[in-house]
Amino acid sequence: MNNAELVVVGTFLYRVEAEIAQGALEAAEIESIVSADDAGGTDPGLSMGGARLLVRAEDAERAGRLVQSK
Repeated sequence: MNNAELVVVGTFLYRVEAEIAQGALEAAEIESIVSADDAGGTDPGLSMGGARLLVRAEDAERAGRLVQSK
């Protein structure tokens, strides 16, 4: 996803929830990134803002529909 404009298609309370949604996007061949301030998953208590799921701007509409359906 080099030099791509990324947009948030979902925010989740826990990283694992974002990773499950990421799996659904992967199955639909949509690349995504999970962003969470939780020390790489080793300290979930740090993540005050939840985990964000980001995709390329051009994939956002389709990815958003998939994430909402999960």
